[in-house]
Amino acid sequence: MLGVLTDNMPTLMAWTQGINLSFPILSDFWPHGEVALLYDVLRSEGIAERAIFVVDRKGIIKYIDIHDINEDPGINAILRILEAIEAK
Repeated sequence: MLGVLTDNMPTLMAWTQGINLSFPILSDFWPHGEVALLYDVLRSEGIAERAIFVVDRKGIIKYIDIHDINEDPGINAILRILEAIEAK
């Protein structure tokens, strides 16, 4: 599992301080939002929607869930999705 944010590294580091994450967070800042643009979740103002993409080891997208930036999908939903895909 990876988190990808369109923030620059100083902002990303400040945001993650004090948060106990069990997965790495990557910056999609330069070229700005290139990954978000490729996944069609980059807004015109340069921020990305909150999106969950489950990609298998072969690079095949198995699940997509896109939320407004102000909506938190919650980690439990993500874990249920991963468990369901692994069970197949």
